[in-house]
Amino acid sequence: MTAAANLPNQLMIAALLIPWTAALLIPLFQKFPNIREFVTLIASGLQAFVVWSLYLMVMDEPALLKNGSLDINVLHVVPNLELAFKIEPLGLLFGLVASSLWIVNSIYSIGYMRANREPRQTLFYVCFAIAIGATIALAFSKNLFTLFLFYEALTLSTYPLVTHKGTPEAMKAGRVYLGLLIGTSMVLLLPAIIITGYFAGSLEFAQGGILGNRLSGEGLGLLLGLFVFGIGKAALMPGHFWLPAAMVAPTPVSALLHAVAVVKAGVFTIVKVIVYVFGIKTLRESGSADWLMWAAGFTVIAASVVALKQDNLKKRLAYSTISQLSYVVLAAAVLTPISMMGAVIHIAGHAVSKITLFFAAGSIYTASHKTNVSELNGIGWKMPWTMGAFAVGSLAMIGLPPTAGFISKWFMLQGALESAQWLPIGVIIVSTMLNAGYFLPILLRAFFCPPNRTTRDSAVDSDHGEAPWPMVLALTLTALMALLLFFSPVVPLTLARMMIAG
Repeated sequence: MTAAANLPNQLMIAALLIPWTAALLIPLFQKFPNIREFVTLIASGLQAFVVWSLYLMVMDEPALLKNGSLDINVLHVVPNLELAFKIEPLGLLFGLVASSLWIVNSIYSIGYMRANREPRQTLFYVCFAIAIGATIALAFSKNLFTLFLFYEALTLSTYPLVTHKGTPEAMKAGRVYLGLLIGTSMVLLLPAIIITGYFAGSLEFAQGGILGNRLSGEGLGLLLGLFVFGIGKAALMPGHFWLPAAMVAPTPVSALLHAVAVVKAGVFTIVKVIVYVFGIKTLRESGSADWLMWAAGFTVIAASVVALKQDNLKKRLAYSTISQLSYVVLAAAVLTPISMMGAVIHIAGHAVSKITLFFAAGSIYTASHKTNVSELNGIGWKMPWTMGAFAVGSLAMIGLPPTAGFISKWFMLQGALESAQWLPIGVIIVSTMLNAGYFLPILLRAFFCPPNRTTRDSAVDSDHGEAPWPMVLALTLTALMALLLFFSPVVPLTLARMMIAG
């Protein structure tokens, strides 16, 4: 094989190894913060370059996805059980999202961690790199065995980030985080994988699914339930408690949990299982996924109602994430090509929009030490860049143009109309009003209410401006991404079409 022909495979290996290499190098420069953070920035930039290069190669030669050029078998564990990687369209999109946002999160983290004098910064950057490495490996998994290994690795690598502050509250949140995610995966997800292997005779993802008619409608529905609730990272109620609890972590960690890796790994895995394990056609004809629309719809509405009552800004954003994640599950459960495209677009659109909102929340905390919505009167005039970006992220969560959220909701509605599914349409309409109900008051307070003038905060109100420039730069870039995905959603649309077409 020529060097040019082998290049895609080499790039795939590089994409899998770069984050882990960074995790090994970062501790060497613990006493040299500038070099340590330079290593993080170089690794994240190189990672994004490699994954985007893979995307361009696939666009130039789509046959790469089928001819074995992006297929690596690392280790035979036992017969029919391999540690193996293969790029397919959905995994490539998730890889693009995670690697692109690693750069901006690294920029943001430098400003945040230094400005707030956070402890154990080297450990933070190491665990962050490991989490990205687990995410890319999960995205490129060839089979359920490999996916499960790195799903668990992602949980374990983010636990030290959730407990980063070391306070009793952080340690309690860490126990909830670890207990729920490990518990659901071991009790529900692992048995689902074993059952799939037993009936299908294989754990390898395949276009159209691998189960076929080997299970009845009731059996398929039960197995789907084990997968859906076993994938706790998707935060479908009632397995959502870990997400609000984890808001005790530093804001860059919240951004990782909500946008870059953890929750995206959850909904990505659900979509991947529906498409490549069960098969869209099989689920649609059997009616085995009808219950999933109700479960996802309930989570969308219930989490939105809870978000309305949250005064703490990060907790409001956390319940918003729970709701927004279930949009992806809801769209996937409609089981039409166009709704599945909406689910895929929402994975990307929610990532760039929600990371913008968490970046803004962290900037507000860093500049003014305010954490509650009720304290944000007039802050838009003191932090115009931050709150301008927050406005873009809010419009995206509501689903209004010109943001990415409008595009994904449009596709979801089109898919539901096409299949005459009225439940998703009702859920989207009601939840959109609820989204407006908990985001617009924040913007009204920030830009149209006079600042609070209490003894406690008048001095702070008089002297703070924007957060450090790396933080402002990062949130500005992600807000622009949310706008760009409205005007040019070519990348997620193209990959979604390729996923559906096979």
